[in-house]
Amino acid sequence: MLDGSADLPRNILGNKGYGIDAMRREGLPVPPAFCITTEVCGRFLSDAEGCLDDIWSDVQEKMRWLEDETSRTFGRGPRPLLVSVRSGAAQSMPGMMDTVLDLGIDNAVENALADGASAAFARDTRIRFTDMYRRIVLGSDEGAEVPDDPWTQLRRAIEAVFASWNSPRALHYRAHHGLDDSAGTAVIVQAMVFGNLADDSGTGVLFSRNPITGANAPFGEWLAGGQGEDVVSGSVGVEPIAALSAEQPAVYDQLMATARTLERLAADVQDIEFTVEEGKLWLLQTRSAKRSAQAAVRLALQLHAEGLIDDAEAVRRVTPAHIDALLAPSLQPETRFAAPLLATGLPSCPGVASGRVYTDVDEALNAADAGEDVILVRTATSPDDVQGMIAAQAIVTEIGGATSHAAVVSREIGTPAVVGCGAGVVAALAGKLVTVDGDEGEVREGILERAAWSEAKSPDLTGLAEIARRVSPLRAYASGAYPVLTDSSPTVVADALAAGHTDVVSAHPLITMLVALRLSEERAVNV
Repeated sequence: MLDGSADLPRNILGNKGYGIDAMRREGLPVPPAFCITTEVCGRFLSDAEGCLDDIWSDVQEKMRWLEDETSRTFGRGPRPLLVSVRSGAAQSMPGMMDTVLDLGIDNAVENALADGASAAFARDTRIRFTDMYRRIVLGSDEGAEVPDDPWTQLRRAIEAVFASWNSPRALHYRAHHGLDDSAGTAVIVQAMVFGNLADDSGTGVLFSRNPITGANAPFGEWLAGGQGEDVVSGSVGVEPIAALSAEQPAVYDQLMATARTLERLAADVQDIEFTVEEGKLWLLQTRSAKRSAQAAVRLALQLHAEGLIDDAEAVRRVTPAHIDALLAPSLQPETRFAAPLLATGLPSCPGVASGRVYTDVDEALNAADAGEDVILVRTATSPDDVQGMIAAQAIVTEIGGATSHAAVVSREIGTPAVVGCGAGVVAALAGKLVTVDGDEGEVREGILERAAWSEAKSPDLTGLAEIARRVSPLRAYASGAYPVLTDSSPTVVADALAAGHTDVVSAHPLITMLVALRLSEERAVNV
């Protein structure tokens, strides 16, 4: 049970379960939940049916606990309990694995929901469940028969979430990030709360600080009358988080205070999913926010200045890949404004990339395999598009906001992205050579020339380099009477460390120091 007393590490509870337990420990408003741990996933992948048989009595016991916690009953009225069944890997993998919402509904439960609230709410919730269950569990968008028995629904949903650990998109994602295939996912079963219940209900995503620019200001989106899947999928229009302040100021203030608490506890910027049910705030999950390269540097410096993290942790929060991205060539204003503007949208991941537009994922993958620079343009992205997203130089969508699947995954993989460009963009851009500007939220015609920046031109990078020189075993400078490194690769940096150097000259001093710090940490772990 995730009641604040689980006292298990993140690699056992999974990222989502660990966050839920931490929030419950703080007495925050979180729907009760229980966790089937990552250890069970390994057993499931070896013997699915036997594993579920072994744990089923425990699942039933925990469901009775959820009933007691909510004063509701699973599978029957008059106050039915519906649950979500969600994945929860120890290493956050946003959008890669499966989730089933609104589970536990049949004809009798739908009638009970209608009696307790409204027929419109009950019907909407039943349709949402049926569509998602068919797609996720039964592997069919329509026609497949959903089991009437809520307990059968639950068992098959747990199976589907465990099985999604080895889905093609999850395998490709882990291979891209070098993550362990054997780690497994937890399954979180949580009591549902409903953003689609009434006029004073809704759902949203809040980042405690801006994950795109690194600005020290709350950033997020709000959808009145919806459920979380609506926001994450990017399939419906959303409003900025400030809209919640105008509609329900007390709830907004409570959410902001909660975000500050969670940020302080984690010493990191938080990505919080929440639901408002009839004017009451519920927190569904919290995790460290995925962020752009620009935001990674700025947020590390902010948290360091506020005393939440020390020198070593501030440097650890920024990777060599982040610095590479920041130093990548960008558009100069005169070049940008001279090119015809083809589309505009929300900048969801900074950076600039050029290539030919492909609107079909398989065609995009074939083109990328042939060495072509690919720009993937979709109406909206889904987990099934991840391989194409990883292969693309940039991502553009017609619909979706800054917390949609396309936006979150693009920041995770560091690919420039512009989302919510409007209907017709897919057809208008198909086959064209374009340049995507993820800083400005623009798509411009042609392969545009870019110019590179340097570490010295960025105050943020200069500030980070000053901290890095205090903690890195190798101090690097742009010039000086020190040995010169030919590049910043781990091999070259390791050779410098082995030779006993403490000061060197490098074309990329900050990257060199970051690599040296990571090598020294790996060495300490392996000793």
